[in-house]
Amino acid sequence: MEYKEKKDGNGIRVNASLVIPEHELIITTSRSGGAGGQHVNKTDTQVQIKWHIATSNALNNDQKERLLVKLSNKLTDDGFLMFKSNATRSQLQNKKLAFNHLAQTVKQALIVPKKRTKTTISKGVKEKRLHTKKMRSEIKRLRKDVD
Repeated sequence: MEYKEKKDGNGIRVNASLVIPEHELIITTSRSGGAGGQHVNKTDTQVQIKWHIATSNALNNDQKERLLVKLSNKLTDDGFLMFKSNATRSQLQNKKLAFNHLAQTVKQALIVPKKRTKTTISKGVKEKRLHTKKMRSEIKRLRKDVD
């Protein structure tokens, strides 16, 4: 999953059927701490992305519900999903990292686990197990002393 800057501004592709439009995202920049010397004190390289899941038009109701439940611990009090990136000195690279993190998180949360189906033991396997138990029982019975 990699975000690529697009000229038409489509948004962030999460999977084959879901694209988060960029107009639904709130992107803010600020000064980032860490290494970088004087450069870090003059430029806004830290990128923060907010996305309000409940009001998104990109998701259907089932997807919204699944995301709100799965990502409840990552949502702010007002319902925004928020990611920050200040790993590099470049604002563009931090933006790409934050978009990738958002896309990966949403993709993981949208995965619907497969329903578990019970396995049935076949008749032959049951008979073989019971036969083995009987044989073992017979061996142990023959070891006993006869009075």
